[in-house]
Amino acid sequence: MKRFKFNLEKILQLRAFKEEECKLALGQAISALNMIENKIKQTAIKRHSAASERFNSPGDMACWDLYILRLEQEAEKLSQEAAKAEIVVEEKRELYLEASKDLKAMEKLKEKQQKEYRKETLNSQMNEIDDITSARLIRLSSTL
Repeated sequence: MKRFKFNLEKILQLRAFKEEECKLALGQAISALNMIENKIKQTAIKRHSAASERFNSPGDMACWDLYILRLEQEAEKLSQEAAKAEIVVEEKRELYLEASKDLKAMEKLKEKQQKEYRKETLNSQMNEIDDITSARLIRLSSTL
């Protein structure tokens, strides 16, 4: 008996590869977003410590004010980068979901064809067994 062969196996493999690529791209985009968010947190921590240090050294208040202003500008810039990175993450997520949907559809088609193949194989085996038993019965009845 021959084995089941899915005619669209190469397309299935291609869709699985595409899904994996989209998954990796999504992971990279999320990683980039996380890095930006960590920088934002670090900048907030620096700003908080600079604000407390500002009052400890009254002579350098102007320097501390400039440093705090620069940290605020950096935080604003990082926030804009984070917003752009979130847009990229959403785009990559949509691509991944679409690729995943395509792959699942192809896998369902393969499963459906496998079930049909098994059913047809089982039916043909049952027909063969019926033919064999019928032939035996015919031989036995003709010899009697």
